[in-house]
Amino acid sequence: MMAWRARHGWRARIGGALLVLGLSGCGEAPDTGGGAGIADLGESAEDYRQAGPDQTLAFPEDHGAHPDYRIEWWYLTANLEDEHGEPLGLQWTLFRRALSPPQQAPADERPGPWLADQLWMAHMAVSRGTTHRVAERFARSNPSADALDGQAGAVAAPFRAWLDDWRLESRGNASGVESFERLTLSAFDGEGDERFGYRLELTAEGPLVAHGDDGFSRKAADGQGSMYVSQPFWRVEGEVTLDGETHEVSGRGWLDREWSSQLLGPGQAGWDWFSLHLDDGHKLMAFRLRGGGEAGGDYRSGTWITPQGEPRPLAPDELLLTPLASSTVAGREVPTRWRLEVPPAELDLIVEAPHSERWMDTSVPYWEGEVVVRDRDDDAPLGEGYLEMTGY
Repeated sequence: MMAWRARHGWRARIGGALLVLGLSGCGEAPDTGGGAGIADLGESAEDYRQAGPDQTLAFPEDHGAHPDYRIEWWYLTANLEDEHGEPLGLQWTLFRRALSPPQQAPADERPGPWLADQLWMAHMAVSRGTTHRVAERFARSNPSADALDGQAGAVAAPFRAWLDDWRLESRGNASGVESFERLTLSAFDGEGDERFGYRLELTAEGPLVAHGDDGFSRKAADGQGSMYVSQPFWRVEGEVTLDGETHEVSGRGWLDREWSSQLLGPGQAGWDWFSLHLDDGHKLMAFRLRGGGEAGGDYRSGTWITPQGEPRPLAPDELLLTPLASSTVAGREVPTRWRLEVPPAELDLIVEAPHSERWMDTSVPYWEGEVVVRDRDDDAPLGEGYLEMTGY
């Protein structure tokens, strides 16, 4: 899930950055302090298509971009080990934001090179021990360019999502839904000993999983939400470069796809989102949105996934997320130890970040990092995953 609602000046920073980006092109986005730009995701988006339970997922089409919705993202995290058994974590995310509803585009004007209709932002991170390296890039797209020739974009079949040379794409020339089952990911940043990044192969060992109501994931009691599908069964292999060294790595990955036009309600201040790989083959997606629940409380939702990929949606009263301890990170108190309870699955878990230094100091700041999972009763290790927290 995307960290659009983090506080501490996010709206001024990203608004100014993307405003400049929309007018002048790509590259590093300045910290302008301006207030214009991206609208709050709790604000109305009546002129865009709305996510809802009446929408039907269709693949391979839904692997690509949805310009009639206001926002979407392709969000990959991975828990890896190197050739010495040392754990590493990584993230790669591509965000898209429409500048205006499709029907508002000037029908009688020939698109030119300065007419951008979509803004793009990409994040990457590599984590190992107390080291956490982060980079971001910005781009725009316009309707006059061929989709595959643009600086950033996403196409469905063969699948490809990219910003500059950061690319998540199908391996080979397959077409159709199978082109999403074998992907490569390549992203690097920096020069010399400061260069970091990865070149990986992803192989799906299970099916796509639709969350919520056949893919519509509610984010508030009043019905706001997104279309939300995951591939939580990636086997990941390849190379990671960090601190002047390149390591052979392997492990497990989780890719989230969401698109929406009004993701949140106006009273929601941020979220805590978990993607967990349990050692018995089960997967768990769970989130707590702070605000938007009944009587002004939090809104909770999740999906319990069998080893065969069969989803069991979790209602707000079937999931408890309780912060147990916090760490001071980037001057903020961030909960890095949690109790996670799922009574229908007879789960009572402790989920903890072994390293708290995972602050994403990007234009939209948030916390994103690896977690380990243990049984609350006997402290036995049960799995691993990722945690994202916004609004702190």
